[in-house]
Amino acid sequence: MRLLFDQNISFRVVKQLRATLPEVVGVRECGLLNADDFQIWEYARQNNYTVVSFDKDIPDIGSVRGFPPKIIWLRTGNLSNQSIISLFKNHFEQFAAFIANERKGCLMIFPASALDNQITEE
Repeated sequence: MRLLFDQNISFRVVKQLRATLPEVVGVRECGLLNADDFQIWEYARQNNYTVVSFDKDIPDIGSVRGFPPKIIWLRTGNLSNQSIISLFKNHFEQFAAFIANERKGCLMIFPASALDNQITEE
């Protein structure tokens, strides 16, 4: 699972997830730390990454330009680093199924209190 984490997600999350998901990178590692959202979206498209972001601008680009790249949009509000790590570890199969589905482009994740019932694919 090739995931590109946006700059609004700590590099510490990326580092810890890489232990179990080796193809996880952050924008910082790709030379995109201060890049605009379109540059991040385009990098992900060219390099076959799914973008993970809290920011609605990347899904907005996807809604106009289509996919790839696929987008995992965290609409959970602020989460601790550990909560983000747990989210990806606990729902790995759902994320992998989303990425494998050729008809889906955006996966929206809602607050953790209702997470199992609040994963929405577009």
